[in-house]
Formats: sequence, structure tokens, C-alpha cells
Amino acid sequence: MATKLLVTLAICRLIVTVGFTFNPNDLLRLGLDGKLSADPADLEAASVDFGGLYRAEPVAVLYPATSEDVARLVKAAYDSARGFTVSARGHGHSINGQAMTTNGVVVQMSGGLKNKVLTKVSEKLMYADAWGGELWIDVLTSTLEYGLAPKSWTDYLYLTLGGTLSNAGISGQAFNHGPQISNVHELDVVTGKGELLTCSEKENSELFQAVLGGLGQFGIITRARIALEQAPQRVRWIRILYSNFSTFTQDQEYLISLHGKPASQKFDYVEGFVIVDEGLINNWRSSFFSPSNPVKFSDLKAEGGVLYCLEITKNYHLSNADTIDQEIVILLKKLNYIPASEFTTDLPYVDFLDRVHKAELKLRSKGLWEVPHPWLNLFVPKSRIAEFDKGVFKGILGNKTSGPILIYPMNKNKLDERSSVVTPEEDVFYLVAFLRSALKNGDETQTLEYLSNQNYEILKFCEDEKINAKQYLPHYTNQREWRDHFGEKYWTRFQQRKLEYDPRHILATGQRIFMPSFNPNTATW
Repeated sequence: MATKLLVTLAICRLIVTVGFTFNPNDLLRLGLDGKLSADPADLEAASVDFGGLYRAEPVAVLYPATSEDVARLVKAAYDSARGFTVSARGHGHSINGQAMTTNGVVVQMSGGLKNKVLTKVSEKLMYADAWGGELWIDVLTSTLEYGLAPKSWTDYLYLTLGGTLSNAGISGQAFNHGPQISNVHELDVVTGKGELLTCSEKENSELFQAVLGGLGQFGIITRARIALEQAPQRVRWIRILYSNFSTFTQDQEYLISLHGKPASQKFDYVEGFVIVDEGLINNWRSSFFSPSNPVKFSDLKAEGGVLYCLEITKNYHLSNADTIDQEIVILLKKLNYIPASEFTTDLPYVDFLDRVHKAELKLRSKGLWEVPHPWLNLFVPKSRIAEFDKGVFKGILGNKTSGPILIYPMNKNKLDERSSVVTPEEDVFYLVAFLRSALKNGDETQTLEYLSNQNYEILKFCEDEKINAKQYLPHYTNQREWRDHFGEKYWTRFQQRKLEYDPRHILATGQRIFMPSFNPNTATW
């Protein structure tokens, strides 16, 4: 009775707010196994995200128990005369309100299953089937019971499968295995018409490619079949420093060119970061370095006041531990880093993958996690990365930052051009990620206003210099910007896919790509 009353209240709230002509009893008869809530605490939780920059309160929150729950809700929105919007929310790690909606329902995918179904693993076929709201850390825990693990990762594992696959899912393994969207065999997707469809390369292939990197515009991922490999036991984690940007990028590009080589002849992970602030090199991201022997700019002759750190790993099993040292020595001999700047540690594979969560716990203990995060992620063409370094790292940033700045190259041929992800038109491009936190500590350079303005300066620099950078986890506010992001060819394809799979523009309106169109005879954008 209490559940039915809660659902009725949520439906009434929808009617009052959006005024759609729909019989409330029809929603009660949808047969939802999960919970449709209008509880203020649930609405508040769905109104914010990790970015802390936007706020939008939904009318209700659905905690689905099954894929069918999601399909029934979306079908109700699609069939209703006036309609309402539906946005899937995972772990709430978006930056600019992309998973939010007003005058609609948020589907809380993580933690929503009534009877939690563990990830199903096929040892023989080397894949895992998991709920779209499952966290990657939980998928890892399940697959490790069979000595297996997904091939490609994000740096932070407390994200949902549906969330990362709707963007791309990238980390230092992407040069070799491709992003997470390149390691998916099959999906179950609820389209904007309320259809629950299984899709893959062979079945509903256009939907499959559209949803991967599709920013939630074409469907809600309720199940993903992820490719697995034998899980390593340990990781040799190495950091080496550079004072010359050209040398740094040449070495990074050389390492990712080895992607086709046998495992013994390449590293398994290639990332890097920029150090524009001497304090940053020994902070939480770089706690890798010994506190008793801190790294100093003055000792390393930083070019333009900037240092670059190459971060690489070699995975191994205890059975081949005796050969790992020699393999690393051979690889490092090809690199031109600052002599005596090599820092190495050895740790279990899981500890390496979960490294950022440990940093999170430290920041939470200091009250520095739940603060605004005006992050900016860019894909920069290889041919323009030197100009970007000069104009941004050695220019706009002014030797001051308030968080890590990642930089590492990826191979474009590791992404399927049929997916919805947009990258520069070059064989190699760089991820540059400004992962900064806004703080109220009296330092103007760490305020939200200052960092947001600096992000604008970086984007303006790219536009003025015609760098042709593309935003990853993109955020735009008008049609012209989205068109420029996709380019005419891919924008046309994106529009066509939207018309096919979400013609009423019900899904993921927080992305601000398409305005809701609840009159079937009216098209927008």
C-alpha cells in the first residue's frame, strides 16, 4: 500500500508539473517491479552531480528492478499525448548536469536492482554480462573470481558500465585495446520509443554503434557483454620525468606505436601528466614519489617552468616475474627521459586499477571531494599538440593549477568510426584532461570563477588558433556549438539516428543537444 501511494504521489507530481494528458492509473498498471519515488531525499540526490556546477530537480526517480521497468517507463513517456523526459543516471559522475532532467523522471541505474544479480561470467567465451548500472569495480570483483578481467578501463572504477559506454571509457590501456566501447560484444538497450532491444555487430548493428559513445541520446543501456582477458597478478608501475615537451611526446608516441607487438615488447598502459606547479608533483596524484626524497623543479631544470611525467606499467604473473625486469630495461633504453628520474613501485593488479579510489578516500577525509569540479577534457590532434603546450601549459595556466592535468596519446584506429564518439581527424590524438577542483581557501586561482574562466580561455585559444580540438565528455549550450563539435557529416548522422531511435527527444535532455519534441508533427533541430 505504501509503495502504491508513493507511486501515485509521483504520478500526480508529474501531472501538475508537466501537465501531460495521461491516466494515472495507466502508470500504476505498468507493472513496475522497482520503485518510482517522489521522496525529497531521492529528488535531491538526483538533482546534483560530481561537477557541482548545475542543479536540476526531476519530478520523480525510478529505481528499476529490471530492464522491463526502464522500457515500460520510457514507453509511457513516448505514448503519452504530452510526454515527459527520461534521463538515466549512473554514479552521478557527470560534470555539467548531463544526467539531469527537469519536468521528467531520472532512472537511477546504479544500486537499483531489486534482487541484485551478480555479473555473469563465461570462462569459455571470455566475456561478462552485467547490468548497465553495475559499477566497474564490482564487475572486476566478479570476473577476478575466474582469474579474468576486462581489457580496457577508466582511471576511476566507481563508474557504471552504461555511463562510460555512453561516452567512450578511456584510460592508459586504450592505445592497445581501444577504449571500453571497443571491447563490447553485445548490449541490451531501451530506445526512446520504449523498445527493449538486443544489439551487436550482427543484430541491430546501427543501434549498437549509435549507443556506443552516443551520450545517452539513442537509448538506455541495461545490459552490456564485456570482453575479458586473463587477469595479471601484479603490476610494475613506473614514472619518469621530462623537461622537454617534444621529447616527452615523441616517447609517448613511440610507445603507443608498439600496440601490435607481443606483450613482452610493449608496456600495457601509457599515460602522462603535466606538472606546472611545484607543489603538485608531490601531491596526492604524485604521492608515488618518496616523501623523504621529494622531487624539486630546481633540480630538473623545467623548461618554461613545466615538467612532464610519463606513466607506464608492465603487467605480469608470478610465473614470469623473472623476465619482467629485463623486458622493462629493454623498453626504457629506447626512451630519452631525464637521467635518474625513474621512480618504480610494484603492487597487485587490483590495487593499481583502484588507485584513484584510494586518493578519493584521502580527499573525502579532508573535505576536498564534494567540491565543484570544473573539469575540461579535450582530444587534441597530434599535429597541434606542441602549439597547445606553448599556448596553454606554458601560457594560460601561468604555473598554477589545482588538480591533475593528464596528457597521453591514443591510436584512432582503435575506435570504430561507426560509433558516435567524435575525435580529431588524425591517426594519433591526445587526451588532455584538466581535472581540477574549485576550493574556497583564499587563493583566487583555485576559485570556481577563476577556473571556469580559464577553461573558457583554453577553449577560445583552441578556436582562435584553429587547433580543431574536440571535447571529450562534451558540454555545449547551443545548436551551433554541437554542429561544430560533430562536423556536418557526423552531425547529419547523429540527427538521423536521433530521429530513428528517439524521435520525441525524450532521452538525456541534460546533454542540451535536442529539445524535447512532444508533438509528433513537430521536429526541433
